[in-house]
Amino acid sequence: MDLGLNGARILVTAGAAGIGLEIARAFLREGAKVHVCDVDHEALAALASSDAGLTASHCDVANRAQVSALFDVALAALGGLDVLVNNAGIAGPTGRVEEINPEDWDRCVQVCLTSQFNCARLAIPHLRKSANASIVNLSSAAGKLGFPLRSPYSAAKWGVIGFTKTLAAELGPEGIRCNAILPGIVSGDRIRRVFEAKAQQRGVTFGQMEATMLQYTSMKSYVTPQQIADQIVFIASVRGRTISGQAISVCADTQMLG
Repeated sequence: MDLGLNGARILVTAGAAGIGLEIARAFLREGAKVHVCDVDHEALAALASSDAGLTASHCDVANRAQVSALFDVALAALGGLDVLVNNAGIAGPTGRVEEINPEDWDRCVQVCLTSQFNCARLAIPHLRKSANASIVNLSSAAGKLGFPLRSPYSAAKWGVIGFTKTLAAELGPEGIRCNAILPGIVSGDRIRRVFEAKAQQRGVTFGQMEATMLQYTSMKSYVTPQQIADQIVFIASVRGRTISGQAISVCADTQMLG
């Protein structure tokens, strides 16, 4: 299937590792030009040998000055912009609301939600020039469900959906689409650290915590980063040109979070 992405210009935040890197690679396989940013200097350095087709730069997307510099570099590398993928996010603190350090709350919301505003506001003028413009925001299953002991993360991810639907309404008349992706339990280091923290908080083993979380999915399984990337590439392609304002779950049918 030709997705019509050959030559498309893509910016992926937090794209040097994990889900972001899989998203970047999926676009590259379709012939797109991709720029990634990340806060991890080591991961960025590793791209030179592992993914030479990408261009990359350092950026903390919660920092507006750094985001401004990112767009200067990315637009120069790409020659314009067709797709912004707001992938950056952090797990945030684990604990009951009254136990959470307010600074940890602020940082989680800044990275998971405010960063998407920081990037979108600069991307929109350039997306207006595209014939196939799209913004994809990463939310989470925690953006439609309560998530005990993870209130900053859940609150931010609920906010992403509201931001997404508002952007879709504002930008739709100009032909710019905006959708949110809601991953479930995605295999990788981040979810391992989350399970470890929750297990410690509850006084159970990692295996017990993992089994508890997976039992809340009808498919009893993790989601892979590649599956998230496949969905994003499709909705950003010309095949997805009438998909907008949606909160799309890729979650093995996660029905609750424990």
